Amino acid sequence: MVKRLQKLKKNIRMHSEGTHTLIWGGVALAVLCILFGLAFGFNSLPFYLILALSVSVYLVVVNFFRCPIRIYEGDTDGVVVSPCDGKVVVVEEVEENEYFHERRLMISIFMSLFNVHANWVPVDGTIKLVEHQNGRYMAAWLPKASTDNERSTIVIETPEGTQIMARQIAGAVARRVVTYPTVGEECFVDEHLGFIKFGSRVDVYLPLSAKPLVEVGQRATGNQTIIARLK
Repeated sequence: MVKRLQKLKKNIRMHSEGTHTLIWGGVALAVLCILFGLAFGFNSLPFYLILALSVSVYLVVVNFFRCPIRIYEGDTDGVVVSPCDGKVVVVEEVEENEYFHERRLMISIFMSLFNVHANWVPVDGTIKLVEHQNGRYMAAWLPKASTDNERSTIVIETPEGTQIMARQIAGAVARRVVTYPTVGEECFVDEHLGFIKFGSRVDVYLPLSAKPLVEVGQRATGNQTIIARLK
């Protein structure tokens, strides 16, 4: 635990990925409100309507870029911690043909617009692969999104030699996938894996010997919920 806390790099309430969006979005909405106020009067119904709409939209964006400070308190040996907030939409065996070329247990978590979109490292280990692939922007909950959408693939090898894959997948609205680790560096639960903007999903590929601890429809909390246990 001490070693992981020493490597904890991000200790912020609002994610840095949202800085420019929040600043320029706030400026744009403020200018829009001023223009409506000048055009219709600052005590008019149209002005109050556009003000209420602007504040609501801005609060949704602020909520999206939340970055809660979370510390996983348990033992990380042999556990896979949820890499993100969201709803579990897949727990099944699949054929993984891009890296492992074998059947794997896939656990997929879908993030809605109202979830925290920061991603966390799911296991302690060493980064073996980081690869970004361009693709389509289908709705993230569709099965083919895992292989057809724009995505980043991260493979982590645990100290016991088990390799797991986390795949960040862009959605119909999400257009930017950010990944922080680099090949060869050590990574730990509690660290940030990356960020996906505006609706997306994260797939985790595990050995078939892994025991899933979540089921479809369950809500998972990033860096808190144990989604599987490795043999």
